[in-house]
Formats: sequence, structure tokens, C-alpha cells
Amino acid sequence: MKQVVIDEYECIGCSACVELCPDIFAFNEDENKAYVIKPEGGDQACIDEAIASCPASCISQE
Repeated sequence: MKQVVIDEYECIGCSACVELCPDIFAFNEDENKAYVIKPEGGDQACIDEAIASCPASCISQE
């Protein structure tokens, strides 16, 4: 099964993924970075949109 992953080092903190898929991504205010709260994923269309919308291209499924 594929896991949703964010390269937090590359994340620029735009929070687009959190806005698109709040059940899969969350935002760490202290580090100004997004992170995955549900690595097993969920709505695939939502995940695909988050991956496509990420300006840092740091979201993937592995």
C-alpha cells in the first residue's frame, strides 16, 4: 500500500495541501511546515490534487 509522504525539508509552508485535504495533512505552526497526519491516505483525487498543487513538489506517494 502506498503511503503519503511530505519532504518537510523542502516544504515552503504554503499550506495548500492542508486546505485541500485537511483529513490527510496538517500544519505545524512552530516549524511553518505541513506534515502528514494520515499516511495511509484517503480520497485519492484529493491527494492527487494536493500533489499537483504543491509549489515545492514535496508531496509524493511511495
